[in-house]
Amino acid sequence: MSKRLNIQCLMTGNEVMSGDTIDTNSAHIAQVLGANGLTIARRVTVNDDVNQLLFELSDMVRTADIVIMNGGLGPTIDDLTAEVLALLADEPLVIHPDAEAQLLAWCERRGQLPNEANLKQRLLPRSAEIIPNARGSAPGIDITVGDTRLFATPGVPSEMRDMMPLIIERIESQWGARAHANVMRLHTFGLGESNAQQLINNSGFDWPESVELGFRASAPTMEIKLTVADTKDLPEQQACADHIAALFGDHILGTGETSIGQSMVELLSERGMTLTTAESCTGGLIASLITQIPGSSKAFHAGFVTYDNAIKSSVLGVRQSDLDQYGAVSKTVVEQMALGALRASNADYAIAVSGIAGPDGGTIDKPLGRVWIAYGSSSDLRIIELTWPLPRVLFQTMVAAAALDLLRRHILELPPHCLYIQQRQNQPQKIDS
Repeated sequence: MSKRLNIQCLMTGNEVMSGDTIDTNSAHIAQVLGANGLTIARRVTVNDDVNQLLFELSDMVRTADIVIMNGGLGPTIDDLTAEVLALLADEPLVIHPDAEAQLLAWCERRGQLPNEANLKQRLLPRSAEIIPNARGSAPGIDITVGDTRLFATPGVPSEMRDMMPLIIERIESQWGARAHANVMRLHTFGLGESNAQQLINNSGFDWPESVELGFRASAPTMEIKLTVADTKDLPEQQACADHIAALFGDHILGTGETSIGQSMVELLSERGMTLTTAESCTGGLIASLITQIPGSSKAFHAGFVTYDNAIKSSVLGVRQSDLDQYGAVSKTVVEQMALGALRASNADYAIAVSGIAGPDGGTIDKPLGRVWIAYGSSSDLRIIELTWPLPRVLFQTMVAAAALDLLRRHILELPPHCLYIQQRQNQPQKIDS
């Protein structure tokens, strides 16, 4: 089996260590690597201190194939990366002609001359190559120490982001097929990590050592990732994917980068059907999950955000008497919202939601997190009452995803609710047309 590349990251900066600057750079580096089948084995953050930096780098080069550094390439006294890499490689700092040319071109574009501080950025370890920086004055650094290749990137996020594709190219050039693990992703709704792992544990499946299993929960969906380091293990990877698909059944939304919105767009498009939405507590989030998918115009007719009760009446035809008697968060109102949206849009299916997102507005009869969801067609409309006592934004996210999953199951004639929904619901009711 091919050995997985050992990639480690060293993030630098007093401002990062203190929390004054939130480290989004390491997340982007990991995401770019992950998109190319590569993973970070270790990540360390240290202050701008020569001894600390040298200690961590010396430790990393003993085990890593690749080290990606971030920060410390600027012109100020606390920018120490080039100096530390020279110490690590036991090389002098020299004026690098490519680094000097980039600095002078950067200054020329701005109509200025380099000052003494800028000139520091010409100095790189003698054996280093530059990684071009299209935005800033400081080039990245590419240097090999022993068996480890080190890439140093600027702390400015936009500059680092531009360099990552160049680093990926250099990794591919040196390591070829080893630079890419083979990753298969399955997306689910309605299964938590512990339940998913327990199902796999109880299934009796002989999980092969060559297939790495990973979970990434991102409420309300979960990604299951199957990774193999060698193409010869692809049949075992597929066998594991088939087993999980059979085990999790209708909890599977799709593979690859499939989102719950994309699964709905694909489902409707395949059948030549269309959807409309009538939203109160989610404020248009359901429509957004659909319309962010390319090609959604084939499947989505209209979205109504009727937050105010008067708009529920004037736009969707909800009876004012029912609003007065039952309130906006009620079965009869959400039913009328769905039917009104169907009439107005001439779509095949509707989703309507009305709930109490909080943090205010709850009562004993209608507590915070209570929501009514209507889904289906004018001839077969289902309504369910759920309770999610969650922070406002998370409540909206969960309601939107649950509504889409309820309609997905309804269209596919699957059991109406996964366990995740059953734990939060009263039984759905079918509304006769």
